[in-house]
Amino acid sequence: MKKVTLALAATLALALPQMGYAQKPAADHAAAQSKTSTTAMADGEVRRIDKDAKKLTIRHGPIESLSMPPMTMVFQVRDTALLDKVNTGDKIRFNAEKISGGYQVTEIETVK
Repeated sequence: MKKVTLALAATLALALPQMGYAQKPAADHAAAQSKTSTTAMADGEVRRIDKDAKKLTIRHGPIESLSMPPMTMVFQVRDTALLDKVNTGDKIRFNAEKISGGYQVTEIETVK
C-alpha cells in the first residue's frame, strides 16, 4: 500500500505542472494579474460633444480591448464629468467598454 501511495504522489507531482495546476511564485502571479487587468488606452480625437445626450463622437485608432478597427463613432459616457475634461478637437487617450449592448467611454485624458 505504501508503494502505491508513493507512486501516486510521484505521478501527481509530475502531472500537475503540465495540467496548469503548478503554483507560480507570488511575484510572477502578481505580474500576470496586472497585465491582464490593465487595458491599453486607445488614441483618438474628439469630434463632437453632446452634453445633453451624454455622448462623445471620437475619431479613434484601433481599440484593442474591443477588437475594433479605426473609425469615427459615437460613444456614451459613464460619468458626465468626463465631458468637462475635453473640448472639440482635443487629442485624447481613452478606455471604452461594451456595456448593455452599447459602447461607453469609461476613462479619458487629453494628450498635450
